[in-house]
Amino acid sequence: MNDNGRGQLLIHKSNGVYTPTTEPRAPKWGLLLMVTTFAMTIGTGIPVGYNIGVMNSPSSFMKKWCNQTIIQRYDKYLSVDQLETLWSTIISIFLVGGCVGSLFAASLADRFGRKGALLTCAILFAIGAVLFGFCRALSSVEVLIVGRFIVGLSSGVTTAVLGMYLGEIAPSELRGTLGTFSGLGVTAGVVVAQVASLQELLGTDELWHYALSFYIVLVIVCFLPFKWFPESPKYLFVVAGKRDVARNELMRLRVGEGSDDLLNRINAELIAMEQEAATQADTRSIWSVLTDSTLFLPLVLICALMGGQQLSGVNAVFYYSVDIFEKVGLSEVNAKWANLGAGILNLMVAFTGPKVMEKINRRTVIIISCLLSGVFLVMLSIVMKYVDVISWFPVACVLSVFGYIIAYQFGLGPIPFFIGTELFEISTRPGAMSIGSLASWAGNFCIGMTFLPMNNAIGAFVFLPFAVVCFLLVALMYVYLPETRGREAADIAPIVSRGFRSRRF
Repeated sequence: MNDNGRGQLLIHKSNGVYTPTTEPRAPKWGLLLMVTTFAMTIGTGIPVGYNIGVMNSPSSFMKKWCNQTIIQRYDKYLSVDQLETLWSTIISIFLVGGCVGSLFAASLADRFGRKGALLTCAILFAIGAVLFGFCRALSSVEVLIVGRFIVGLSSGVTTAVLGMYLGEIAPSELRGTLGTFSGLGVTAGVVVAQVASLQELLGTDELWHYALSFYIVLVIVCFLPFKWFPESPKYLFVVAGKRDVARNELMRLRVGEGSDDLLNRINAELIAMEQEAATQADTRSIWSVLTDSTLFLPLVLICALMGGQQLSGVNAVFYYSVDIFEKVGLSEVNAKWANLGAGILNLMVAFTGPKVMEKINRRTVIIISCLLSGVFLVMLSIVMKYVDVISWFPVACVLSVFGYIIAYQFGLGPIPFFIGTELFEISTRPGAMSIGSLASWAGNFCIGMTFLPMNNAIGAFVFLPFAVVCFLLVALMYVYLPETRGREAADIAPIVSRGFRSRRF
């Protein structure tokens, strides 16, 4: 063993095993870790949210262009129903792309690495932005549809890989903190899209195609220093078998944390990787993950959280919030500005996520978040039903919307994006994250297809099914979700290996 004169032991191996020294102290953010986290979040997470939120404001201009283009190119006049079907296709093809991308995420993450998979996402996002920019010059609705499908593919891969990558480059104490950045990026992307697509900016009859492709600026800027970004040390060590490269990447990531026992901490992380590599088989396919009975419960948990995140009705609440604000007495324009305010509130609460995950247990946060989300959705249904009967109910509608946004973004928003990283070991993690991402996009697709028919059928009570989903999540998480904060996936696996016979303690 060698000492550097300050009580820090140099990295070494004894008989092929990394040896621990003293207990490492809590880490701080290093420069590379910080820059990589923000660049990947802005360059891939924000485009996901951007493509979710950008279609709302300029929709009337885009429908008009679609109709005129079909007449010009095919000499065919669309009825109102046919135009709505075409518009639904343009919207939903993005969600279909998300589902398909989720299925390919595991193989991309294992074949090209986490970093390489995210580069693939950036390339796909750039291709989609170029197609959006040229669809109008080419007078082609088909180009617009293909662009939406491509950015959907990229978004599906991003939701599966980004949280996994950030969780694997982070020290265990910061894993939850960095994991929230995936959801934070999506939330921020929706707000950026709402701003960029305002009629005062790019959301006009002449400029809407630029609004659709504006996010490419963020992708290009954030991926310029791509070569400098690290690959996941855990992927390199356990999956790729490149142990020396993994050690070098780990040192790059941890330099600058400011810990007096930095090398001891790196030794400890390498020991954990050595132990995981000794117990892990080769990376597992999605099918092998699905058919492994010991993974049944963690799969149920991740799918319930990622699918429930969408089935809790967050997109429906944002869709309906303009109508709610108009019922209060705001004009159509002011109601849209108020909707933007709701999006900003959503983002502001999301910014508290990293600190919340650092200080409070995951299980506690998710149970409280789901419970309060369900309560506010019930309140919203009641006050919407009788909004014209009781004078102060319009204000209660607004408060219910804002309360739901805060409750949702406190836990149900960020935690599903990274909980799979803490429930699954590295050989099964890509497949599990892909399945969870698929559940998320499938839930989003279901909401998109069923919300309007449900709203027409049961009116204000349309929010009650979403509340039921939230309450079911409370029950499921209370009984079966183990606490994962500060624990390795290898410690969690035995706790959840017996399916519904498992106990969280």
